Amino acid sequence: MHIPLYLPKIENDMTKIASRCLLALWLMAAIACQQQPAPADNSAADTTILKAPYADVFYDSLQLVIADYYTLSSALVKADTNAANAAALTLRQHLDSLPLGLLQVDSSRLSVIRENTGSISAEVAGLLLEKTLDNKRASFEMISDLLFDLVKTTGIKGKTIYRQYCPMAFNNKGAYWLSDTTEVLNPYFGDKMLHCGEVTDTLHY
Repeated sequence: MHIPLYLPKIENDMTKIASRCLLALWLMAAIACQQQPAPADNSAADTTILKAPYADVFYDSLQLVIADYYTLSSALVKADTNAANAAALTLRQHLDSLPLGLLQVDSSRLSVIRENTGSISAEVAGLLLEKTLDNKRASFEMISDLLFDLVKTTGIKGKTIYRQYCPMAFNNKGAYWLSDTTEVLNPYFGDKMLHCGEVTDTLHY
């Protein structure tokens, strides 16, 4: 008959245990983030100035695309889907307005660049259709990879772009994103694991 007198203590103990378990899981995740290496890449420490050989008008337009991308990344860091949608709309407009005709390259190379920008635009359109933050972040991963390929192909005058990697994104599959700073602000986790990640590549133009 006296058993109920012990229930509050049992419940209190269980709460303490649950809190300790959650803290342990968080610490394990943080340690795992630091321990898991990024895929090998020889360009991570390369500070060689790369070539950006095309017209300034093209690079001015590309810089607008990059700025929109950074705004989108920041919105995802803050888990703000409305701001992410607004940034994605502007990003797509600037992508579709890139003056690719100013690139003095052979037709096959120009075709590759057009295909790349078209793919980015399509992924941005897909992001806008997604309803959940997680799905928008998945689209952002594709945008990040494609944009990195575009910048490696064309260059971007007078800028440095850092490619960063989080090994724990998407159930430990890992994912990249681009930044204009070496500071890690993780767009895949936001404030849950804001600084999980590292710089893996540096493009210096």
